[in-house]
Amino acid sequence: MNKQPIICNLCGGRVIYTTNDTIYGKKYGSGYCYYCKECGAYVGTHKPRPKEALGILANAKMREMKKKCHAIFDTLWNTPQERKKCYKALAEKLSISVDECHFGYFDIDMLNKAYEILKEVTTR
Repeated sequence: MNKQPIICNLCGGRVIYTTNDTIYGKKYGSGYCYYCKECGAYVGTHKPRPKEALGILANAKMREMKKKCHAIFDTLWNTPQERKKCYKALAEKLSISVDECHFGYFDIDMLNKAYEILKEVTTR
């Protein structure tokens, strides 16, 4: 994953590094983001490392799926150790490494797969 993207992973458009008040109306989190001038996809940055993207650029559909995944996933753990176990189990189900298992790294197909897995876990 490119932590300082200049090309949009969704449309191939030009990505700029900018303040995120453009998106939120005020600075939020680190205060910065990467924003695609073509399709409007964006990704925030880490607060302690404001030039480092939190994941890949996401459009509205992807952001909605991330929220849906987190709404389920975050009910499955209470401690950092449990959280690690949950990510490990999800990574195994998705056939990816635990290092790659982060909702911010997932494209729409992977988000949909993760959501189906998470829904299955909660309906048992």
